[in-house]
Amino acid sequence: MTSLIRIGARGSKLSLAQTELVRAAMQARAGANFTLQIEPIVTSGDRLQEGRLIEAGGKGLFTKELDEALLDGRIELAVHSLKDLPTRLPEGIELVCVPEREDPRDAFVSLRAATLHDLPAGALIGTASLRRQAQTLHARPDLRVTTLRGNVDTRLTKLEAGEADATFLALAGLKRLGLQSRATSLIDPHDMPPAACQGALAITARADLALIREQLAAYQCMRARVEIEAERAFLDALDGSCRTAIGALARVQGRELVFIGEALASDGAARWRRTGSVALGADPIADARALGSRFGAEIRDEAGEALVMELA
Repeated sequence: MTSLIRIGARGSKLSLAQTELVRAAMQARAGANFTLQIEPIVTSGDRLQEGRLIEAGGKGLFTKELDEALLDGRIELAVHSLKDLPTRLPEGIELVCVPEREDPRDAFVSLRAATLHDLPAGALIGTASLRRQAQTLHARPDLRVTTLRGNVDTRLTKLEAGEADATFLALAGLKRLGLQSRATSLIDPHDMPPAACQGALAITARADLALIREQLAAYQCMRARVEIEAERAFLDALDGSCRTAIGALARVQGRELVFIGEALASDGAARWRRTGSVALGADPIADARALGSRFGAEIRDEAGEALVMELA
């Protein structure tokens, strides 16, 4: 008898596209014993078309309904963009698999300039990301920022309509939609680190589903898992949420993990940053978490009341 595995995903074009990549890869491994089926689920975050996420409750808006479907038994798996996943999951749900990571960089998209630094003074950047706002104003305090929400197609359409002179989009999302040619240029992650876990996908499941764990074991990319564990530990140490402008990127290079992370004031006037590396030993995930936690704690201690005010 063939067993049905239902995979929950947000109903957006990008979410369904990346979930289909996961479904097809898992189906190829599972063979005829399992049938994998995508179940689109509209989340509170999908209904939000104006304003910033924090004004409506934060990044958990993109996971709440999927978590409920897992716990209710309506789906066996959920696929998320890992940067949308809160650092602490609801009781009974675990991050069971991280597939191979796509390019984590941000893309600069504009009809007026080749790069951020080529924009004229006073140009308007459209973004709903507090991180991108703060990083932009840190690099170019002479620019203006306006809120630009919506899915990838919507934001590109708004840009073409002249609602902003430029915007930023995750290169991974553009590639998964076949739109990478829309990137005007790519952002150097040393200058502007991406959102923690950008480019990575998360597969979550109920903690008690041993069969699901077995099916996903071969699909996990340990390189990606190590990287995102460092970035999530960094976020957790900083109480990272949509209320904070935080960028982080960890990269496995041989037996070493190289890390860059930063927190910024929302107006870009202040930036606290850490860079460094750690040798990966017998437990690389523990090593990664320790590095991310240490750097996050150091930034929090250094920034002191200035960062606390940003978190308030």
